[in-house]
Amino acid sequence: DGSHLHHSAVGCAERKMVQNEHVPNCTTKKGALMSESEKVDILLLGAGGREHALLRKLAESPRAGKLWAAPGNGGILAEATLAEGLDQDDPVAVADFATAHGIGLVVIGPEAPLVEGLGDAVRAAGIACFGPNGDAAQMEGSKLFAKQVMECAGVPTACYQSFTKAAPAEAYVRELGGPCVVKADGLAAGKGVIVAQTTEQALAGVRECFSGTFGEAGKTIVVEEMLKGPECSLLALTDGKTVLPLASAQDHKRALEGDLGPNTGGMGVYSPVPFVTPEEHEAMVDIERRVVAQLAADGITYSGCLYGGFMLTKDGPKVLEFNARFGDPEAQVVLPRMDCDLVDVFLRCDNGTLDGARVRWEDDFAVSVVLTSAGYPGRYEKGKVVTGIEDAERLPGVTVYHAGTKLVGGELVTSGGRVLNVTAVADTFQGAREQAYKAAELIDFEGKTLRHDIGARALRGREAWEV
Repeated sequence: DGSHLHHSAVGCAERKMVQNEHVPNCTTKKGALMSESEKVDILLLGAGGREHALLRKLAESPRAGKLWAAPGNGGILAEATLAEGLDQDDPVAVADFATAHGIGLVVIGPEAPLVEGLGDAVRAAGIACFGPNGDAAQMEGSKLFAKQVMECAGVPTACYQSFTKAAPAEAYVRELGGPCVVKADGLAAGKGVIVAQTTEQALAGVRECFSGTFGEAGKTIVVEEMLKGPECSLLALTDGKTVLPLASAQDHKRALEGDLGPNTGGMGVYSPVPFVTPEEHEAMVDIERRVVAQLAADGITYSGCLYGGFMLTKDGPKVLEFNARFGDPEAQVVLPRMDCDLVDVFLRCDNGTLDGARVRWEDDFAVSVVLTSAGYPGRYEKGKVVTGIEDAERLPGVTVYHAGTKLVGGELVTSGGRVLNVTAVADTFQGAREQAYKAAELIDFEGKTLRHDIGARALRGREAWEV
């Protein structure tokens, strides 16, 4: 009756999730045939710290023309022109705006527009786009789809089964008889993953998913074994053929120090991860190459950023999840360390020439501390005046990326749970960490909250995770 969808029931050749008509990568004037010295006007979609980091890096490019943004935030709109009234979730409206304003490159930050096929609409209008098409974005849009791709590609991931009804899911949870992870299949604004330490918690997670809490996203769920070890993110850029790995990073998801409390969008991050071995790094890169190749074999060209979330187990890296865009806050430590022309690299992702990209990595470390509103990730107040950012950015190596801010009457105020990302780059891990916290202390707003242990566990080495 479809209530139990065992992962091996769908053959690789038959597995297709064509929810949006596939549009090949743009090879028009605005893509492959554009002069390498021609200025490009850019439209950036999104409103978080990730998008502010992308904007800053794009603006460094000698090819960057006029920068547009929607919906933006207090930091982004101080550096880019607002695409007033533009809905980032409306593919037709975005394509029409880009056409009318002579945009040469659309950069899509968040996942929801990608899953809805925004990249397809932009490319169909003959405009270069950074971000996968709707089919490829199902790597994030559907946990089951991603698992099936991984199975076909033969990459290591947690054992799992998927379900559309509660009773068989609960039976499987009892069969596992211990820690496991319950995931809503679709996008749930980062809230559809229940990391259950006990059978009772897992059963509650199953009931929550099927209760309608996550809407359509929870109509199918994935239940998988819990992997053990330190987590590591590895982002890669790809044009569907070439895979260009970026630097490793490690996020801190829990709200409270000591990795306690509820999950959040990320309380701090650093790059690179100092204890990742060359063998582990190469294994993660190989996994991403195999996934891109598997999608290509299935007729899906993945163009954009493929975010791999890994667990560094005793048996080697295993995939926790894939996302279809830059991570947030990972982008805020990876992008500052990149030495490249990001406009050129993004255009190459779109037009299939990424093998010609030039990217170099500085021999340094970046640490970013997230400043949040009191109460986050629960209820919090908005409209608190923010001061001290200019003082913080006077410190060597410090950049402050805006996330939940806006300008009201010429004054910068808080407008979200995660308010600012205070990033420091230095020659040593400890130096970057100390500078980030020094800068964070210079910034003030009512209710400012932060974790004081970002990166502290990494300083103790790999054994800090061996419990």
